[in-house]
Amino acid sequence: MQLRTRFAPSPTGLLHVGNAYSALYCAEWAGTNRAELLLRIEDIDHSRCHGEFTAAILEDLQWLGLSWSEPVRQQSRHLMEYRQAIRQLRDMDMIYPCFCSRKSIRLEMERMGSAPHAGDETALYPGICRKLSLHEQEKRMRNEAFAWRLNTRKALNTLPANLCWLDDSGHAYAADIDHDVVIGRKDIAFSYHLAVVIDDAAQGISHIIRGKDLQPSTGIHTLLQKLLALPQPVYIHHALLCGADGERLAKRHSATTLRSLREAGLSPYKLRDYLLDSRNVIWPFEPGDDEELLRRFGSSK
Repeated sequence: MQLRTRFAPSPTGLLHVGNAYSALYCAEWAGTNRAELLLRIEDIDHSRCHGEFTAAILEDLQWLGLSWSEPVRQQSRHLMEYRQAIRQLRDMDMIYPCFCSRKSIRLEMERMGSAPHAGDETALYPGICRKLSLHEQEKRMRNEAFAWRLNTRKALNTLPANLCWLDDSGHAYAADIDHDVVIGRKDIAFSYHLAVVIDDAAQGISHIIRGKDLQPSTGIHTLLQKLLALPQPVYIHHALLCGADGERLAKRHSATTLRSLREAGLSPYKLRDYLLDSRNVIWPFEPGDDEELLRRFGSSK
C-alpha cells in the first residue's frame, strides 16, 4: 500500500510558525517513511477564506523548502462531493435539521439545569430538534434556516460497540462522541468534520498527521467514515508549538508569520532545523523581534 499523508491549512490568514512546525512534521514523516506528501487547501468557509491567502500559503511553504505531489486539492472545488455525502446521510436517516440558535440552546440547557460554559452551547446540544417529525422538519425547512446535525446515538447504535481509531503504534482509542455534532451549518453548507473525511478518502490518505488539539475530533471522523463506508486512516497527533506563555501559537493570537520572517531575510534552513528539533516546542519570540531572530537564525542573503 502506498503510504500517503497531507498538510491541510485553511487560507484564513498568513501561515505562522506553528503552521510551519506542523507542515515540517508531516514532511519529515513522509521522508522517513517513503510516503507521498499531499497539500490540501481547506477553504469551504467562504466567510473567512480568501484567495490571496491561498497564494501566500504556497509561496511560504516553498520558501520553507517543502514540496508536494500535484494536484493541490481545494475544498471549494469539490462541493458536489460533500453535498452527495449529506444526501447519503439524510437517506440513511442519520442526520436531522436543527433550527436552534445559540441563544435557544443556552436557554434550554439552563432550563434543564446544566448550563454550558461560555462558547459550549453548540458542543453540548441537548437534542431540541432531534424528535421533530418528518412532516415538521419539511415544513420548517421551507421557511427557516437550519443546520444538519448527526444523530450520534442512533448512528452509534447501528455500528459495532467497539468503534475505535488507531494511532501509528497500533493502539486503539474508543471513538467517544457525546453530542449531536453539526456537519452542515446554516451559513456554510458543510462542516470541517464532513469535508475532511471525504477529502482524506478521495486523496487516499493512509496516515493523518495533525496537532493534538484536533484529537477530540477523531471519534467524530471515525464515525462518519464508518457510516459512509470510507477507509479508516491511521492517526498521528503531534505536540503543538507554543509561545513563551505556554499557549499554542494561533492566527488569532498574532503568532509570528512566515511572511514576516521571509521579509526580514531570515534563513529558512536554520528555521527548519530549529522547528524539526524535537526539543524545541517553544517559540520564544514575539512578532517584530527581527534583530533577535536574525541573530538566532542568520540571514538567507
